[in-house]
Amino acid sequence: MKDRVAVIGAGTAGLMAANRLCELGIDTEVYDRSKTPGYPVRASGILSISGLGTLGVDYKKVMTNALCGARLHIGRELVRIKARKPMAYVLERHELNNLLLEESKRLGANVMTGAAVNGALLDRLSKDRIIVGADGAVSTVAKHFGFPPIGRQVLTYRAEYDYELADSEMVDLFFDNKITPGFFGWICPNSSGIAEIGIGIDSKYGNSRSSFEKFKKIGQVDEIVKNGRLITEGASFIPIGMREHFVKDREGVLLVGDAAGQVKPTTGGGIIFGGNGARYAAGAIKNHLESGAKLSEYERMWRKEFQKEVGLHSFFYNLYSSLDGKSLERIARAIKFFGLDSFLGKYGDMDRPSVVIKRFFLRGLAK
Repeated sequence: MKDRVAVIGAGTAGLMAANRLCELGIDTEVYDRSKTPGYPVRASGILSISGLGTLGVDYKKVMTNALCGARLHIGRELVRIKARKPMAYVLERHELNNLLLEESKRLGANVMTGAAVNGALLDRLSKDRIIVGADGAVSTVAKHFGFPPIGRQVLTYRAEYDYELADSEMVDLFFDNKITPGFFGWICPNSSGIAEIGIGIDSKYGNSRSSFEKFKKIGQVDEIVKNGRLITEGASFIPIGMREHFVKDREGVLLVGDAAGQVKPTTGGGIIFGGNGARYAAGAIKNHLESGAKLSEYERMWRKEFQKEVGLHSFFYNLYSSLDGKSLERIARAIKFFGLDSFLGKYGDMDRPSVVIKRFFLRGLAK
C-alpha cells in the first residue's frame, strides 16, 4: 500500500498541500525543477480578506498593501467601487512562497529542488507513493497520467515601476476588448512607491507583449511608464477553466491549484481556490490511508464548495469576452444607474459571486 506522498511542484498550492500533509503526520516529499521554487513569480497577489481567512496562512508577514476597492474603466465610463474598510490585501508572492517553503521544512517535509521532473521520476515515485501534482497549468503530472487538458488560457504581461500612485487604496481595471481581448488591464499599488501595470489576453489572440505595448499608451499608464523607474517585467500565463476531473484513484494521483485549473476565470486568481484544493486533497489522502476511502472524495468536496462559484465566474468572464465596447459602456451606465456600484462597495465578494447575488436579492426583498 502507498503510505507516502510526493508533491510535485513547490509553488503556493503544492507547499500548502505539503504543509497540511505534514501536520496530519504523513511522510511527505516535495520535488521542484527550479533551484529557487516559486521564483520569479509573475502574477499579482491581490487576495480577498475573506478568502485569505480560509487558508490558515500567516499572510500578514508578507502583506504589502490593503485595497478598499477598484475603479473600473469601461470605455468612456468609470465605475467606482469602494468600501469603507479594506476588501483585499496585496501580498508579495515570492515572499509568501518562501514563507510556505520554510514552514514545509520546519514541519519535516523533504524538499528536493532542482529535480528532473519527468516521466521516469513520476513512474518511480508512483510505485509506492501517492502523487500530488501541483506543477502549474502546463503540468507534467497531468500530461504523464493522461488527465484531460485545460481548454482555455490567458497570456499576461506585467511590469513593476518605482512610482508613487496618488491613491494607494484602489486598483484600476481597464476593460477594452480591442487592447486586452478576453481579459483586462490593471494598475495596482503593490506597496508604497511601487506600481504594477499589466494586461491579460485570451491566448487565442496571440502575443501579450504587443497588447502590453498598446496598454502603455493609455494616459494613466503612460504617466507611470514615462516618470517611473522600471524594476521588473515579464510574461506568464494562467488557466481559465478546470480540467474535467483532477483525481485518478487507481493510479493514486491528485492535481491541485493551477494544475487542476482551480482558478477564477474572471481574474485569473488561484491562491484561494487552489489553497483550499490543497487542504481538501490532504484530508482525502489522510482518510484514504487510514480507512481506504477514495481519493476522489477530495474532488467531490472541492466541487461541492467551489463549483457554483467557478461556474458564475465563468459566466461573467464569457459575457464580458463576447461584448463590444459600446455594449460594455451600456452595462457600466446601468451599474451606476441602478446603484450597483454602491451595493458592491458594501456587499461585494471577490471569490463568491453567489453570495453577492444572494445578498442582492435579499436586499431587494427586504425593501
